[in-house]
Amino acid sequence: MGGNRGRGAVLALALLLGGCGNGAGTEAAPRPVLVERPAGGAAGAALALAGEIRARAESALSFRVGGKLVQRHVDIGAVVRRGDLLAELDPGDQRLQARSAQAQYAAADAELKRARADQARYERLAAQQLVSQSTLDAQTAAFRAAQGQARAARAQLDVARNQAGYTELRAPEDGVIADRQAEAGQVVAAGQTIFTLAGDGGREVAVALPESRIRAFRIGQEVAVELWSAPGRRWSGRIREIAPAADPQARTYAARVALEDAAAAAVELGQSARVYAADADGAAISVPLSAVQRGDDGGTALWVVDPQDPVARQVPVRLGEFGAERVPVLDGLPADALVVVAGGHLLREGQPVAPLDRDNRPIKPNPPKSATTKAP
Repeated sequence: MGGNRGRGAVLALALLLGGCGNGAGTEAAPRPVLVERPAGGAAGAALALAGEIRARAESALSFRVGGKLVQRHVDIGAVVRRGDLLAELDPGDQRLQARSAQAQYAAADAELKRARADQARYERLAAQQLVSQSTLDAQTAAFRAAQGQARAARAQLDVARNQAGYTELRAPEDGVIADRQAEAGQVVAAGQTIFTLAGDGGREVAVALPESRIRAFRIGQEVAVELWSAPGRRWSGRIREIAPAADPQARTYAARVALEDAAAAAVELGQSARVYAADADGAAISVPLSAVQRGDDGGTALWVVDPQDPVARQVPVRLGEFGAERVPVLDGLPADALVVVAGGHLLREGQPVAPLDRDNRPIKPNPPKSATTKAP
């Protein structure tokens, strides 16, 4: 009996030691981790924005007086030159006002001529002391009043003639009709938009800058523009203006990108485009948001792996403005490092790892430089 108990104790101890040995082996096995190299240059820090080709000068054309639109001479897409007649209002009322002003001016001018003649006659009589000085002064005042009335009537006539001319809407510059918002027979108010004219003074891309990245852009910043209809072909451009306030609903900042002359001649109004802009802080590399971890000192850190010595190392880094999917790394990370992009919260310093790419393939260590050097 005692022998059986001794053999059982020895067997239990052997099993316990065997179990402890297997647990230690499992713990020491490298942990598979998903890694990738930081994206560099424009691929890492660039942001693609949707835009639309617009004219640099877009004018909302309207009549300066109200009335009934009797004729429209152009349609959307029409190419016009400076001074071309675009539309007309019924000029009846304005012409009547001009005739009335003309009659008032004629009456005022006749009164002025009579007052001038009387003034000359009274001056001769006063020189001969046939009328008193007060009588001459009264006639002089009447003459000056007639002059003022004549000038006022002349100004009213000029205004009435201008009003009559305002019944014709003419192109202020060369361009193309981009939009039409009124039809013949419609009664329009003064200042109501009738056409939108896209001037020939260059082409731009209208884009909306996200509120979360607004500090990454500045006026004069170089960008690349690519049409949706011509992928792979890019033109250079510069941010010309940025709205000082965000749209209250979309929470984006309206901006305009000026295109170079060659690009402006190759694009058409209304085409869709992509604008590729790099971060203004000049970040050279970026990593996915999933790679960012909290460091031991409370700051931000990344787990990196050296293929020659595959263990996890935590490095403190300084990050830029966070994007939708990536964040630029401003300092602390070598450009050729392998960054753990998934599962970093499960790692500890110095832990052996097995780095894998996104296709679940092991990343092999780079061969030593001495191995690639041929002997003479």
